[in-house]
Amino acid sequence: MAHCEQVPAAVRTVDTVLARMRVLDATLPARDGVAVFNRVYLTVTEAVDRHIDGGRFPDAGSAIALDVRFAQRYLSAVDALEDGRRPPACWRPLFQFRRHPGIRPLQFALAGINAHIGHDLALAVVDTCRTLGCEPVDLEDEFDRVGDLLVTLEERVREELMPGPDLLQIADPLTHLLGSWSLDRARDATWAAARALWALRRLPDVAGEFTDRLDAAVGFAGRMLLTPLPD
Repeated sequence: MAHCEQVPAAVRTVDTVLARMRVLDATLPARDGVAVFNRVYLTVTEAVDRHIDGGRFPDAGSAIALDVRFAQRYLSAVDALEDGRRPPACWRPLFQFRRHPGIRPLQFALAGINAHIGHDLALAVVDTCRTLGCEPVDLEDEFDRVGDLLVTLEERVREELMPGPDLLQIADPLTHLLGSWSLDRARDATWAAARALWALRRLPDVAGEFTDRLDAAVGFAGRMLLTPLPD
């Protein structure tokens, strides 16, 4: 596999994004939907950082660049909301329903994962390729390793935020709602979207329309994940 060019100084560290996530974790109310997702994502980013430090990525520089570009998409959406600007459509359901009493923590966590994986990760791959002067195929190992960490974390999140005997889980409407969404399928679709966007980079109008439709579709899925449920 060809490697990307040297990582620019501006994206050499994940410390800045980790610091911002930790501030959000310390300041947001624990039950707030954004806080629930932020805790999940903070755990992911810390795990990626440990794996990079431990030499578990074949190209550490590319992994850092992708990780930071990825995180910046989420933090930019939070900044837009705080500044009174309109965030991407994929994030609006979580921001709109973040304090709804009929939505459970697991729904908030997975709605955030849906927005971040389904939309932000595809754009982060393209951002990283432009920054490092490489092709999406050059980032495939890093993409897959980050995705594997997310799958492992999603399994743990489901277990921690949806406790109870199996028989009760089967009867719970939350089980049926969340059974319609899969991180593995979302990750596969994201990789296809990233490759399509890269292929369309010299057709900005078409690429823009593709991005808008991706954003809207992911936002629609997020709204479904945040359907209020009875206790």
